[in-house]
Amino acid sequence: MTTTLTSAIKPRVEDSFAITFAPLSLEEIYVKADDPANGAVVVMSGMVRNQTDGQPVVALEYQAYEPMALRVFYQIAADIRSLSPDVKRVVIHHRVGRLQVGEISVLVAVGCPHRREAFEACQYAIDTLKHNAPIWKKEHWQDGSSTWVSIGACEQSEESC
Repeated sequence: MTTTLTSAIKPRVEDSFAITFAPLSLEEIYVKADDPANGAVVVMSGMVRNQTDGQPVVALEYQAYEPMALRVFYQIAADIRSLSPDVKRVVIHHRVGRLQVGEISVLVAVGCPHRREAFEACQYAIDTLKHNAPIWKKEHWQDGSSTWVSIGACEQSEESC
């Protein structure tokens, strides 16, 4: 049986997924990923950097198609558990709106009994999110111009994403 994004994948109660305008908290995400059975919690924090390809960036603007993005997050968690059934918690939160340099745009956390699975699951989650989730990024440059980052750029260069 093949699962598609149109399938009704339900998130697990112990997991947490969000698309939000509110600032993201490392502490909150860590707590949500923690579990007494964990031997490791791996957290990946994506943030707004001050340049892309040497060009000064002053802000990023994110937009998302929330219902589909959340379904992608649910699918990511299901995929992780099909590869590593011992995973205890999966947390994926992404911001939308205008973010300044230094602000956190995405937090992914995975809690597992063992560190290797936690690292692998966290990397799978962020890589898959960037490739599959309907979340778009607009870079605002120091000179006042702005550019939407295309998915094609993401596929060509990890630095551009």
